[in-house]
Amino acid sequence: MNLDVRQDRTLIRATHRSERFVVVELVAPPAPREHRRPPANLAFVIDRSGSMSGGKLRLAKEAVRDAIGRLAADDRFSIVMYDDHVDVVMPGTLATPEARHEAMRRLEPIEPRGSTDLGGGWLQGCEQVALGQVAEGVNRVLLLTDGLANVGMTEPGELARHATELRARGISTSTFGVGDDFNEVLLAGMADAGGGHFRFIASAADIQRHITEEVGELLEVVARDAAIEVVGPEGLRVESLSPFPTEAHGARTVVRLGDLVSEQYVQLVLRLRCPYGEEGRELAAVVSATDRDGALAGLEAGRLAWRFGSNAANDAQPRDVPVDRIVARLFADRAKQEAIALNRDGRYQEARDRLLATARRIRAYAGHDPELRAIVEELERQAEYWTVVREESVRKLAYADASYVLRSRAPSGAAMRAPRQQPRSRA
Repeated sequence: MNLDVRQDRTLIRATHRSERFVVVELVAPPAPREHRRPPANLAFVIDRSGSMSGGKLRLAKEAVRDAIGRLAADDRFSIVMYDDHVDVVMPGTLATPEARHEAMRRLEPIEPRGSTDLGGGWLQGCEQVALGQVAEGVNRVLLLTDGLANVGMTEPGELARHATELRARGISTSTFGVGDDFNEVLLAGMADAGGGHFRFIASAADIQRHITEEVGELLEVVARDAAIEVVGPEGLRVESLSPFPTEAHGARTVVRLGDLVSEQYVQLVLRLRCPYGEEGRELAAVVSATDRDGALAGLEAGRLAWRFGSNAANDAQPRDVPVDRIVARLFADRAKQEAIALNRDGRYQEARDRLLATARRIRAYAGHDPELRAIVEELERQAEYWTVVREESVRKLAYADASYVLRSRAPSGAAMRAPRQQPRSRA
């Protein structure tokens, strides 16, 4: 279990607002060997619209069967299927052998049909979890779809708002997008707001692996609703550049990481905008980790400190190159995701311009560092790559790769377990 905090520079300008970057790295504690895990309460919400034909629905049902087979008798599960109608196939129940058998019997005759009321299906799954909510356990909805939400609640912002409210009540959401036709921005936004994870499933044959892997992680959660807190003086503004929900409460900024599994590694980048100050004076902030149950309470808080200096001293100060590399990779992956969206809209020149602008910004401080220069060169190659129409499968894969890096997930979408496994975007 560890919390490490690093900053790119130690001086800030006395007469101008400085922008500084901080990298926070957190390793969750291991699961206690002799401690019985708290029960899980899971809802499987599965798209059964017409696009789930061709074997996808069958594979999804098999994935649910295998997932509930991993649950203990004191865990709970429910199953919701949706098209333009929503059906609770299996209301929330203890995962006894009899209940698991009955669930599969009810799933067997269900066939693809209709449109996609994603919002209605998901909210019904949330209701099933809420009805059997386990105070000390993990309460999560697992939502799988291969299409666009086209019935009922469809606006991404509204769905994310509901996910935020449910997370605050202890109900989290993970999302799974299958194939080329779903909205990855909507699903990733719901998962981020809901304290869960987004996974891209390129091939229907991988549905089972992704679902069972996600359930396996849920059974290893050691810190629920984990967060990074930054407390600083008046005038210091803190922003998370990593895509985790952030809340400002006066001098305290909270970055929500969601549930952490045993020995999970999370890295996030903060951008701090500093106030003016008198030369020679110090500006300080404290970074700490928290969670709902106090599992991270043993982590020592990190202290950040800057000294106000002249413009000349600021211009001459050395930079922390490893921090610069991490920040540059983050900006590069954010730019790639924006370029993908622009490419989809046919705005090819804008996609190119966005990537080249990021490359220029990184080149300005890259110096002779080979890793920073490699990031710049990759962005320049990407700028040309996204100037022509690309297949949707290529866009989806590139978006998912960047998404996993930004959220400290492995290339498969799984939780990272150690810094040495830190992924690199493939796109």
